[in-house]
Amino acid sequence: MEIRNLGRSGLQVSAIGLGCNNFGGRIGLEPSRAVVHAALDAGITLFDTADVYGERGGSETILGEILGPRRKDIVLATKFAMPMDDEGRLAGASRRYIIAAVEASLKRLRTDWIDLYQQHRPDPRTPIEETLRALEDLIRAGKIRYAGCSNLPAWQVVEAVWTARSIGLSGFVSCQDEMSLLVRKHEADLLPAMRAHGLGLLPFFPLASGLLTGKYRRNATMPEGARLTKTQRLADRYLTEPNWGTTEKLADFAESRGRSLLELAFGWLLSRAPVASVIAGATSPEQVRANAAAGSWTLGSDDAAEIDRITGHAT
Repeated sequence: MEIRNLGRSGLQVSAIGLGCNNFGGRIGLEPSRAVVHAALDAGITLFDTADVYGERGGSETILGEILGPRRKDIVLATKFAMPMDDEGRLAGASRRYIIAAVEASLKRLRTDWIDLYQQHRPDPRTPIEETLRALEDLIRAGKIRYAGCSNLPAWQVVEAVWTARSIGLSGFVSCQDEMSLLVRKHEADLLPAMRAHGLGLLPFFPLASGLLTGKYRRNATMPEGARLTKTQRLADRYLTEPNWGTTEKLADFAESRGRSLLELAFGWLLSRAPVASVIAGATSPEQVRANAAAGSWTLGSDDAAEIDRITGHAT
């Protein structure tokens, strides 16, 4: 497994990471244990979760129970800011909430520190300086090692970078945002900003909720129990006529080179700066092993140009 630095920070992560959003929701304790052990055996070191995953706290709780002494062998990432109650009081990026949220996550994860603590979404009510100062205090207290963000627009990421620099804070080292062969909306603004300021990208939904695995076929019976089969809102989003057409062309492109669509999806992302690790969820050990093995294809410039043409991003 390739190991990469997360942006310009010294934090090193595996090129393929494990998204733990299925734990406590789609799968329970024992299936989650099998997934975690398969990831460890495959050399995956980055485990990404969030306080809201698994019915609010379920994913962190399960992960904390499973890891035990292996906690020291991984880079543990989690998130805060999404609502942890129905009233919306337990949410946001204020100092008051961050201090409470990190303690709750540490307890559920059964650990003394979090390697990467990420703001899960923007908080328009809290000045970014307040958020960054609270995270800096957690770094100095040893409760977190690094801070990152997720789902922030490019202008807010740049604002956070310059605020941190102007007052001497560590600031964010990474962004976690959706990116895949079918979702390339951040290439015009967020990615150039990240490259300019040395932040690492952790793309989530790299397989477009499974469409880029190759297991779905247009006008064919949907796979039983699959995410796009069971979750209508995701099916409505990804199973569009343009996406079907693009996916079929991408599959032909990969097959003509003796590769799978899965390998193309991961290889393309890992060839894009500033991607550090591709966050991929899994519900079985077989999926983990397939994901871990799929990141070995290094795409050339000609391949990248052809993919841009297929996906409608040719210049």
